[in-house]
Amino acid sequence: MLDLSLLGTGGTMPMKKRWLTSLFVRHEGQSILIDCGEGTQIALKCAGRSVQKLDLLCITHYHADHISGLPGLLLSMGLEGRTEPLTLCGPVGLQRIVSGLRVIAPELPFELNFIEFTQKTEHLNFAGLDITVFALRHTVPCCGYSLHLPRIGKFDPDRAKAAGIPVKLWGLLQKQETVTFEGNVYHQSQVLGAPRRGLRVVYCTDTRPVPEITEQAKDADLLILEGMYGEPEKLPKALETKHMMFTEAAQIAKDAGASTLWLTHFSPSLPDPETYLPLAQEIFPHTVCPHDGQQTDLQFTESR
Repeated sequence: MLDLSLLGTGGTMPMKKRWLTSLFVRHEGQSILIDCGEGTQIALKCAGRSVQKLDLLCITHYHADHISGLPGLLLSMGLEGRTEPLTLCGPVGLQRIVSGLRVIAPELPFELNFIEFTQKTEHLNFAGLDITVFALRHTVPCCGYSLHLPRIGKFDPDRAKAAGIPVKLWGLLQKQETVTFEGNVYHQSQVLGAPRRGLRVVYCTDTRPVPEITEQAKDADLLILEGMYGEPEKLPKALETKHMMFTEAAQIAKDAGASTLWLTHFSPSLPDPETYLPLAQEIFPHTVCPHDGQQTDLQFTESR
């Protein structure tokens, strides 16, 4: 299961009723936060999430609305007694940027570890998730995140019998990769069928459409893309600032065969995004304009 909260849906600056875009992901007791603009720690608390429980903080790029909330978040973690190290990842320059922001948060009771991405596509493994980081097209280096939760195959008793594996070990081998018994080593692959379809969530903001988004979002269970502008007449602005239209995001979702599209990162000039939602739904019917704090639990199903 993946527990997801879209903490905010705004772009550029927080509004009276709209926090800045940020995604909270929880799996197997560990938490990921993607982006940390101004006020993110308040949005976390409003969504019932703990700033203390973050294990990995991913940044898409270094515009203020995606990282300026970091000093306050780090200070809150320290004030609440955190001592465990925190890992941060993002494009090249992350450690330099964070060091600058920490001028107002110079002393923390925990270490910061940094991962800086230097390639167009890179991979991480965290809490059982396979995370693919890929380059987007914005006015500064920017990356998207694809989170994949793999799923092992079904238990196959016929394979287990054929391999001569004692029945008492069958349950153990469904939970762990190897079991040693009476001097023999048995492997999980000996009792399982082919891997089943897992879960995939893709998060991209601040970008023009690029083929990599469609590739990474193929058959995604949830695709979260920026919809900076809904008004058709704002296309020249989107081209100039390298942002995305509602309709462009919807076309990506359609081409990728995603299950659901959440639009986010709405322009401050767009007070009611749902006004333009029908334009996106004409292209991809399963398009949603989420509210701040919108949550969902993605579950494996028997059909997968």
